[in-house]
Amino acid sequence: MNKIKNLKLKDNIIKFVVILEEDKENGGYVVRCPAIKGCWSQGDTKEEALENIKEAIVGCLKSLNAKTMREAKKGKYLVQKGAVI
Repeated sequence: MNKIKNLKLKDNIIKFVVILEEDKENGGYVVRCPAIKGCWSQGDTKEEALENIKEAIVGCLKSLNAKTMREAKKGKYLVQKGAVI
């Protein structure tokens, strides 16, 4: 059964929907964040999987930000720093 959860990152600034599924073949749970392509994690329990996806989301966002900054330096993008609240 799929369960959809809203996860909040630091200071409730960003919320992501994640999908939590039981891994019937291997046991435990698999969780993914559809808003970020390729962002998924797993855990032995629901709680562990949800904690792990938080770390995965942060890692994916850092990686995407680094890629964007590299491409901006090559002139592909105009980047301005800002905050979304």
